[in-house]
Order: sequence, then C-alpha cells, then structure tokens
Amino acid sequence: MIWNETMECMDREQMANIQGERLKETVSRVYHNVPFYRKKMQEMGIEPGDINGIEDITKLPFTTKQDLRENYPYGMFAVPKSEIIRLHASSGTTGKPTVIGHTRKDIDMFAENVARAICAAEGTRDDIVQVAYGYGLFTGGLGLHCGAEKLGATVVPISGGNTEKQITLMMDFGSTILACTPSYALHVGESLYEKGIKGNDTPLRIGIFGAEPWTDNMRAKIEEKLGIKAHNIYGLSEIMGPGVSCTCEKRDGMHIAEDHFYPEIIDPDTLKRLNAGDTGELVFTHITKEAMPLLRYRTRDISSLNYDKCDCGRTNVRMANVHGRSDDMLIIRGVNVFPSQIENVLLEMSEIEPHYMLIVEREGTLDVLRLMVEVQEQFFSDEIRELETLKKKIKNKIQSVLGISVDVKLVEPKTIERTEGKAKRVIDKRKN
Repeated sequence: MIWNETMECMDREQMANIQGERLKETVSRVYHNVPFYRKKMQEMGIEPGDINGIEDITKLPFTTKQDLRENYPYGMFAVPKSEIIRLHASSGTTGKPTVIGHTRKDIDMFAENVARAICAAEGTRDDIVQVAYGYGLFTGGLGLHCGAEKLGATVVPISGGNTEKQITLMMDFGSTILACTPSYALHVGESLYEKGIKGNDTPLRIGIFGAEPWTDNMRAKIEEKLGIKAHNIYGLSEIMGPGVSCTCEKRDGMHIAEDHFYPEIIDPDTLKRLNAGDTGELVFTHITKEAMPLLRYRTRDISSLNYDKCDCGRTNVRMANVHGRSDDMLIIRGVNVFPSQIENVLLEMSEIEPHYMLIVEREGTLDVLRLMVEVQEQFFSDEIRELETLKKKIKNKIQSVLGISVDVKLVEPKTIERTEGKAKRVIDKRKN
C-alpha cells in the first residue's frame, strides 16, 4: 500500500519541476524574511532571481547547526511568532539547543510524511502503534503519534522508559507496531526473554526504529528477539523529525519525501556535491516548510542516494542507512573509524551480545582504542581459555577490517548500561 501515490510514484522530470518551483518560492521567502539568509546571499552575490530551478541549488549557501545556535531562539524564523503553533528543540549537549518552529501547515506536513513512512513500513489503520519514543521537545514521540493518527491507526502514547509497563500494555492492548530507538527495542526484547515471553508470543508484527544509526546485523538481532519485521525511519529535528525517510517492504534503502526535502550528498571536506551512489555527507533543503525553512542544511550524517525506481513502485529517491556521522568519526592513529564498522564485526559473532562501548584514550603520544563488549551468558561461564580465544578472535577480526589494533575486554551480560533513548557507544577521553 502507498499512502500518497501521486507524490511517491511521480516520474523524475515531473518531480524536478515541482522541486524547482518550490525552491524558488522558498528562496524568495527566506531572502526577504530571514536576515541571516539575506546577509549570506548578499555576501555571495546571489539574489532570488538567480534561482530558476532545482539545478541552481548549488548556488545557495550551506546552513550548519552552529548557525542555528547563533540565531537562538527565533532568528531563523521566516514567519511572525504569532503563526508558530509548536516549538521543538534538539538536544543541546553543549551550549544552547537548536530551536525549531512549526506553523499549522508545517504540522500537517509532518503528520502526512510520518503517515507515508508508517504506510511504507507496512503499517495500516488497523494497527495499534505503541510510541515508545520520548515526547516533549524531542520530535520523535509527537511525530510518530501524529503520523499514526493521520494514518487512522490506534496510538498508545506511552513514551520512553518504564519497560515493565511497556510490556504489560503491549500484551494487554495488543500493540502490533513498536516505535522506539533500536537500542531500546533490544532492551525490550531482553526484558521479554527474562519474563519467559518469546518474541513470537507478543502481538507485535512491525518495528519502526530510528534516532540513532544501526546496522543490518543489529536489525537481525532485533527481529530475532522480538519476532517482528524491523523498519528504519529517519529524520532530524532541524529538518522535521521522523518521517523524512523510511524503508518500504523491500527494505532496500529509505524513501525520502523529496517533494518536501531536497537531498544532496557532499564531500564533508571540500563541500563539493557528489554523484548518485557516492557516499558522503547528507544535506537537506526545505522546499515547503513555512516557519523555519533551511537551505542546504548539513546533517553530518553519512549516507548515499539511489535514484532507481524501487520494486515497491515508489520512484522517490532512496538514501542508504546512515552508518555514522562525519562529526562522530574517530581518527585512531590516522585511521578513520565509525562505531558502526565495529558493530558489524561484533554482531557477526554468535557469542556476543549486541551491547558494547568504545573508549578512546591517549597514552603518551599514542591513541589507544579499547572495546568493552558483553558476552552471552553461556559463553561467559566457560573456561578462561575459551574467553581468551574469543577475545583474540574479536581483536583479529577488527584488525583485519579496520587495520588497527584494539584492546578487547569481555564483560558479563547486562554490564553495559542500557538507555531508553539514544545509545551512547563512544567515550573519547582524548577530549577531556
């Protein structure tokens, strides 16, 4: 089933024409209503009349999270505050958070795109959607909530945490879709196991997981523990929230709602635009947002774009699963390392639980990468010699994949802290 066949199955030329017209309108609005963009464009010698189609997008300036922070709280708004009906904010781990405003039309667009995403993930109006993303300033909870209601499904707005209650309501209410972070889905799966409940014994059939990068191996673990089909949903507060893209039943990339968000892939170092299929940093431009349209927003997420028509019938461009962030990349002794690369290695090993922590330290002038990883209970209780063999196996495999050595520490199950939101996988002590 396709929620909006007109926009999701449009031919490429027609889509480009729509994108071009919407881009021209957006550029004109931000030039006249957002001093930040007017100043940027004037410095570059650009005015709205220079944008004649979507192909001219490369003439426009980039926008960064720092730009949003410097214009905190309302400096990026393109409409009067009287037209703003909701404010969200992304988590500000350092300094001020980034504030995002929505008009009524923006909220309607938000709900429309999340409904598309749930539908792509094989959800229907007959489903009961348990929303275990956090509510509040984070866009995840309310985003999935509004989209599920738009679809006509039943919503259980339980928010994150309180796993005991999550399981009770899941079983009692007959929830068929679980929406949360993938790391929390794993935690729910473990809690079910402890209660003697097999994944196939729950009413769940689908999971819609996002808000943190996760690998195909992680997906396989989640599906095994919960007895479901897991889908990847993507979004970020600055662009909208969840529903910017989502996998369909083919799960061969995430379809982007490109009639609202125009995607590009750039080289994060040179800022040059890359070709279809190339891996680089994902950039989005709003082409319908009213309250706070952003031009060429640098997401820092690493992905690629596929413009081939999907076997599901959709023609919308597909983005590859995000396998890291350009600002989360670790440089260890000159080697670029993404946590997802290590996760893939670990989850190919049957003896390992899908919970790990990377610790980077500096000893003298040398960077040292340490890995804490949980071992499955039946293996942890084996002889020390067998644990040493497993440790060596992990160390050798990571070295063969990444080309660097790693100090491996095997720990008992449930040693590494579980989170209700985004999982913390890296502690870089070199920054301390």
